[in-house]
Amino acid sequence: MLNEKPLHAALKAWYAQPGDRFEVPLDGFIIDIVRDNVLLEIQTRHFGAIKSKLATLVSSHRVRLIYPIAQEKWIVQSPTAGSAFSTRRKSPKRGRVEDLFRELVAIPRLLSHQNFSLEVLMTREEERRRYDRRRRWRNGGWVTEERRLLEVLGRKVFEAPANWLALLPERTKPFTSRDLAEAIGVRVDLAQKMTYSLREAGLVQPVGKKGRAILYGAADNLPK
Repeated sequence: MLNEKPLHAALKAWYAQPGDRFEVPLDGFIIDIVRDNVLLEIQTRHFGAIKSKLATLVSSHRVRLIYPIAQEKWIVQSPTAGSAFSTRRKSPKRGRVEDLFRELVAIPRLLSHQNFSLEVLMTREEERRRYDRRRRWRNGGWVTEERRLLEVLGRKVFEAPANWLALLPERTKPFTSRDLAEAIGVRVDLAQKMTYSLREAGLVQPVGKKGRAILYGAADNLPK
């Protein structure tokens, strides 16, 4: 807890309910929150870092992964040598639920595991940055120090195949990754991460080709 980042700590406090237990040792791991018989894990980035932890826990416990996406972000930059004041501006980028697939590519097969569920929290955040002249080659030298929660704007739970497939606009019509990108208004690389994750989870399957591109459709005999 001494190394807990502000965003993680704020989300844990926001999510907490009476009766919850915090930082619980279990099966060689520390669990953020235990609520009745469900393990709640808050992860603000890098799903790959907890891949083995999740795989172990879902074998014998119900696990819900909680992930924040900044729908609105304010960027605060600390003073530099040429200025005595911090600056605060609103980022033009707006996060959306589908952004979670940038992380899900690390754990795609958990999507269809009966003991796994995922909850996305759409947030308003503040990102604090400091200038490091040694890192001018990247992002102009600005380094993110921490993220802070300003407000939770909404939440969406994925706990069944139908929840994941609802992200696809036309489930009765075969589609390529590019078709998906155009239909929902995301970059092709993100749509490719979506089709990869859903395919690895067994929720969509190849049904043919369109030129060189793979056509996908909902997998047969999916549980509800």
